[in-house]
Amino acid sequence: EGGTASGECEGQQTTGITADSIKLGGVYPLSGPASAYGDIPKGIQAYFEYLNKEKGGLDGRQVTFTVRDDGYQPPKAVEEVRRLVEQEQVFALFQTLGTPSTTATWDYTNQRKVPQVFVATGASKWGSDTKHPWTIGWQPNYISEARVYAQFLKNENPDAKVAVLYQNDDFGKDLLDGFKKAIAGSQITIAQEQSYEVTDPSVEPQVRNLSGSDADVFLNITTPKFGSQALAADAKLTNWNPTHIVNNVAASITVLRPVGFPNVQGVVSATYYKDPVDPQWANDAEMKLYKQKMKQYQPQADPNVPYHAFGWAAADSFAKTFTAAKCKTREGLRDSMRNLKNVQVPMLLPGVTLNTGADDGFPIESMQMMRFQGERWNLFGPVIDTRKEFGPLTG
Repeated sequence: EGGTASGECEGQQTTGITADSIKLGGVYPLSGPASAYGDIPKGIQAYFEYLNKEKGGLDGRQVTFTVRDDGYQPPKAVEEVRRLVEQEQVFALFQTLGTPSTTATWDYTNQRKVPQVFVATGASKWGSDTKHPWTIGWQPNYISEARVYAQFLKNENPDAKVAVLYQNDDFGKDLLDGFKKAIAGSQITIAQEQSYEVTDPSVEPQVRNLSGSDADVFLNITTPKFGSQALAADAKLTNWNPTHIVNNVAASITVLRPVGFPNVQGVVSATYYKDPVDPQWANDAEMKLYKQKMKQYQPQADPNVPYHAFGWAAADSFAKTFTAAKCKTREGLRDSMRNLKNVQVPMLLPGVTLNTGADDGFPIESMQMMRFQGERWNLFGPVIDTRKEFGPLTG
């Protein structure tokens, strides 16, 4: 059972895995206010199809990836995670998207000892919490991201006055708190803060309020739908022209396009993976492979959407983590995801690798700034390793 070697792996959990198959499950907001993230699993499916059909599977096993929709509602996430674990009997959960949804499910997954691998949220607790060893993040955490923006402002505008719009939940507060800590002791100040709820119809009133402050920087901490609204509201306010920083999770071209590219020129953000529309990757071997396989296995999906590339990179990270596991068991996967040493994932930016340790659950902590010019993002400045620049992250 489970296709694992006897000995040290004996007695470990092999639900959902055999010598030739592995069942994974993911939960995403395919509907609701954060439905733009529904593009991510398409990139994941393309990657796993490619492995299954052309590479003999993942470590010799055919991968089934079952995706459930929680509409960005934590109670629904709990329901779908339970269904994946108890009815579908998945080996592991790969990606639950959203800080509120993952927070609602991680007690359950850890009680059941089901790996919750590379959750699609940058909350800092996935990496610093010691009571949930079965759950781990993937993308740079929001505190690291906030540190990168603080560093950018210290260099470019050391006396910046910042107006902040943030989602009123663990995600928004995590990034905002990280930013406040990172600017402590500098001349950068926060002029005004406005929060919004994911149930709000629009954030335009909040942006109008912020424009009344004397801020010369607008820090936009939003998910895609509200990111578009905030960018559009800022563009309308012609008498307010702050440096607009949009957080990474809303920096997709799919967020900017509805606002109109002329209206988002000069907006800045930070990233850690390759943008499919950036010509510098046109001859990149991984980008070519990704675009070819997206066309082949997800023909209805646009390979230029960055969320697809995010999914591909996350799936590749999962494959490498699973392959490195000594035991092909749930325990083996849990141990492997906490023992990543300079793992190369070709869809990540050069210089960005996966690193974790027993007491470091943050696989990616390096980012590079980017500015929107013309019809795409342009990277600028060095890749910033926030571990090196700011020291280890404390919760």
